[in-house]
Amino acid sequence: MTLFIKNMVCARCIRTVSRLLDESGIAFQNVQLGEAVLSASPNAMQLAALRQRLELEGFELLDDRNSQLVTQIKSLIVNEIHHASGKKPEVMNFSDFLAREIGHEYSQLSKLFTSVEGLTIEKYIIAQRIERVKELLVYGEQTFSEIAWQAGYSSTQHLSNQFRQVTGLTPTQFKAERKQYGRKALDTI
Repeated sequence: MTLFIKNMVCARCIRTVSRLLDESGIAFQNVQLGEAVLSASPNAMQLAALRQRLELEGFELLDDRNSQLVTQIKSLIVNEIHHASGKKPEVMNFSDFLAREIGHEYSQLSKLFTSVEGLTIEKYIIAQRIERVKELLVYGEQTFSEIAWQAGYSSTQHLSNQFRQVTGLTPTQFKAERKQYGRKALDTI
């Protein structure tokens, strides 16, 4: 049995959900962004306790299939953009990637995502990429060209234009005034 969990965006979330499963007495095989694969089906009392504990930590146990699919889409995108760092970004066609990973046609996934989230998958991907760029700018360890490459942009100009469209600032302005503007939590995007 697989549980789908909303707002899991990082390794700390995985550790927290793993701990909550243990505390609820629910055996699991694997926990990854957006889901937990259980060893056996929990009883109603265990599930209710887990649901309550998850909510206290800012997570949500998803019951309907549409919400589960949207969470799966988000988790795949967040994982590719934020947690696959250090490797050379391939020219990623997210529509093919999502369709292959989820096993549905991209047009269906796109319509579902837009109806549930109120924005397109493409806008969500851009928002996540910009948050990744903000993170890299704050670290200050890479040149702007390196950041553009690592974030998967074709050029620094493309990154700069998209950054300005999303934030209203140039990357240089953001870096200079980062304390005022800050970054967003990934689960709020």
